[in-house]
Amino acid sequence: MSNRREFVVQMGVGASALVGGAAFAQAPMVAETDATAVSLGYKADASKVDKTKFPRYAAGQVCSNCALFQGKAGDKAGGCPLFAGKQVAGPGWCSAYAKKG
Repeated sequence: MSNRREFVVQMGVGASALVGGAAFAQAPMVAETDATAVSLGYKADASKVDKTKFPRYAAGQVCSNCALFQGKAGDKAGGCPLFAGKQVAGPGWCSAYAKKG
């Protein structure tokens, strides 16, 4: 009986993890016009960053190699704690960029 309960509990936890992961994968992309995106100078394509306005930007800095990026290196999109519930473009950039160490 105990094994059956453990199995049911584990199945519930597993299903919750799958649903949570699927929901995150379905998260909308952050728009460049989003208030937070504007304040951070977010661009979905790092090559379009205004280098005069954001002199800290350097070629090669993209969301997918930022310490805040919650996807894998090279992913087309992934989560970012700065844009809760939304995804950023892997080749994007914002002024909060921090190189993955």
